[in-house]
Amino acid sequence: MSPDLKYLLFSTILCFVQVLIAAAGANAQVGLPTLAGNREALPQITGWAGRARRAHLNMVENLVLFAVLVLIAAVAGKANATTALGAMLFFWGRLAYAIVYLIGIPWLRTLLWFVSVIGMVLIAWVLLT
Repeated sequence: MSPDLKYLLFSTILCFVQVLIAAAGANAQVGLPTLAGNREALPQITGWAGRARRAHLNMVENLVLFAVLVLIAAVAGKANATTALGAMLFFWGRLAYAIVYLIGIPWLRTLLWFVSVIGMVLIAWVLLT
């Protein structure tokens, strides 16, 4: 398996772990009966649990773009050292982003998001050249 695809796998696992953390936080705040219901009039999830949910949703949005780029590079036979670097930057940036968002450090969170975007730009650059 190429490094790009390994980092796609790691990123997918990270996304799954994030949903588990967000669900645990929501469960701690509103309880399982509320979460297992139809979720009508669900109270707002706040604090670290709310940050965990938002970090997970942001990961889902970005994982779609990252996965498409990695899969196009793999199918097109364009995966190389630059796409591997991009995939690595995406994963480690997203991992650090999730931790920093959970802790609640705003500007560092944004910087780490940008690191993951640079990773995607590197992969797109290879695909466009």
